[in-house]
Amino acid sequence: MCIAAIAWQLFDEMPLVLLSNRDEFLDRPTTTTHQWMDLPILAGRDDKSGGTWLGVHQHGAENKVVTQNGRWAAVLNFRDGVKAIEEQRSRGELVANFLISDLSPLAFARQIDLQAYAGFNLIVGDTHQAVIVNNRGYPPTPLHSGLHIVSNGQPDEAWFKSERLRGRLRQEVLPLISESIEFYNSDKHYWQDAAWQVLSDTTQAPSNKLPDTGLPKSLEQALSSICIDTPEMPTYGTRTQSILTMRRASHLANPDLIHLEQLNKASDTAEGHLPLTLDSREYSHHF
Repeated sequence: MCIAAIAWQLFDEMPLVLLSNRDEFLDRPTTTTHQWMDLPILAGRDDKSGGTWLGVHQHGAENKVVTQNGRWAAVLNFRDGVKAIEEQRSRGELVANFLISDLSPLAFARQIDLQAYAGFNLIVGDTHQAVIVNNRGYPPTPLHSGLHIVSNGQPDEAWFKSERLRGRLRQEVLPLISESIEFYNSDKHYWQDAAWQVLSDTTQAPSNKLPDTGLPKSLEQALSSICIDTPEMPTYGTRTQSILTMRRASHLANPDLIHLEQLNKASDTAEGHLPLTLDSREYSHHF
């Protein structure tokens, strides 16, 4: 069903930290995070529909040169009991379309044909602005500075899994990010292990804290954890876990457009200088 946490403009040196679980049928064909050959996108890919759930704008590493423009996006499905119809377009194309667009996040969100898609929550952003919109009555809205949790209901709706993720991030991850920025030059290895552990939390909601989305209670409970890995759903669960970060590059003449070759001629890569870094891993199920 998917869940995402967005720490937006909480840290001056790291204005974006996005943690995400993608939940999907285990047999749905998917390619892990890679540089797309047909579009300037770094993302995983849904090989059935051709779209993606989370990605950044990035041109490929030909001649060891990688360029980004700071655009990023994520989409989650909306769970309200309304079934998708065959004529509706893939929600994953919303992410891809934004990443290759020249429109601002707010302008892009305002021009979406909302009824062309099944229910979704979409977050689009660049180095200056982040916007959330859905097609269930939530208009395009810029994110304020803070920690935002988005799952399969209305943005920041207090589902058990959302509040558990919010609480664990505040206690276990955000303090480590702050320490890494202050003392360890924003080293992601200082805090990412804790973030992966939080994303792998399989604790389910008690029966009195389940949302009512029209599903049977047993199914609501199976879907109520941050990470879905349960014998009750042997063919469905968390597939991909991702951490997307943006590091401010204020020392550059144009921080929105970065060429690796210019930044670090002595190294094959200069990931630490990129405005956006996307780390993903495939979750291993225990059932």
